Amino acid sequence: MTMKLLASLTSPYARKIRVILHEKKLPFELVVDSPWEALTRVPDVNPLGKVPVLIADDGEAIFDSPVIAEYLETLHAAPNLLPLDPLARVRVRRTEALADGINDAAVVALLESRRPDGERSDAVIARQMEKIARSLDWLERACQGCNWLNGDEMSLGDIAVGIALGYLDLRFPTLEWRASRPSLTAFAERLFQRESFIDTVPPAG
Repeated sequence: MTMKLLASLTSPYARKIRVILHEKKLPFELVVDSPWEALTRVPDVNPLGKVPVLIADDGEAIFDSPVIAEYLETLHAAPNLLPLDPLARVRVRRTEALADGINDAAVVALLESRRPDGERSDAVIARQMEKIARSLDWLERACQGCNWLNGDEMSLGDIAVGIALGYLDLRFPTLEWRASRPSLTAFAERLFQRESFIDTVPPAG
């Protein structure tokens, strides 16, 4: 049985897993399913009704992107994206958490911006955008003088950050996050040129 990945093509969390699967060259079947659709089957395999969900070879449903990423490391397919050293692993996970937090804030800001006039809160949007700006500034400092954010090779944290930056490009194209962050921009462009990122570019809209 081939692994199946239930995913929305615009979900940054799902794209992170798709990139990992691509980098590790693990075979899987992509099942496009948006939790927002009336006929979605996502709640049947994830009670939270969220993507991505990975259906493992034995049929077990694994959900939440950090958990799926951890599971994929147990398959021992190169490259290793999580270091064995406990402290180094924590640092990679911290980078992943920051990237996922950028996605979280972007999703909240996006949904709030789509609320009708009179219901939309500019304060909520501003608060989320402040979170994003602070996180991007942190990443700019972290990128200075290095090719990768954690160690000498690409890790899960690097992939997660690249996905978050791509999601900002998709949902907030006028944000101009590159303007004052040359190190982060160069980091992003190196990732965006990888085949795994090119093959998983989300559709516009």
